[in-house]
Amino acid sequence: MGMSLSRSLDLPSLDRVDTLAQELALLQDKGKRRIAFLGSRHVPVVAIHLVELIARSLAQEGHSIITSGSQGVNAAVIRGVLEVDSSLLTVLLPQSLERQVPEIRDQLGQVLHLIEKVDNDDLPLPIASSLCNQEIISRCDQLICFAFHDSETLLTSCHSAEEMGKVVSLMFFD
Repeated sequence: MGMSLSRSLDLPSLDRVDTLAQELALLQDKGKRRIAFLGSRHVPVVAIHLVELIARSLAQEGHSIITSGSQGVNAAVIRGVLEVDSSLLTVLLPQSLERQVPEIRDQLGQVLHLIEKVDNDDLPLPIASSLCNQEIISRCDQLICFAFHDSETLLTSCHSAEEMGKVVSLMFFD
């Protein structure tokens, strides 16, 4: 009638325990991190304020923030960090500044650490964006991503970050 211990406890898988331990360690770590933000260009208005608040709070804690330079999530992150300390922000563009939409160029002009990928101007934007996301992920310790369930490029980037051992926080708008 004895029940084995392994069946009496609903233990998480070992890889999930490792991930949880890594996330807890980051939360307790008072050191500064390099945090990347990726996200959709199309964002519900209420979520824009949330993204700005998170970015601003992390910058106030002194973390370095890296993102890309499009509308939506990226623009909200840029606004939030610029309000605190422009030296903490790096923006990596998928293509040259001239290829960015006019609405975002003024904001990008305020960014001290702006990296353009002029060599990607001949590539379609989805491919250039994917390459840009990979470089952003390679430069960070942690990734925060805001996406929709059908945001293929973003979801692929999150999976790639997980495979690289990065802590990934993925939040969905839908």
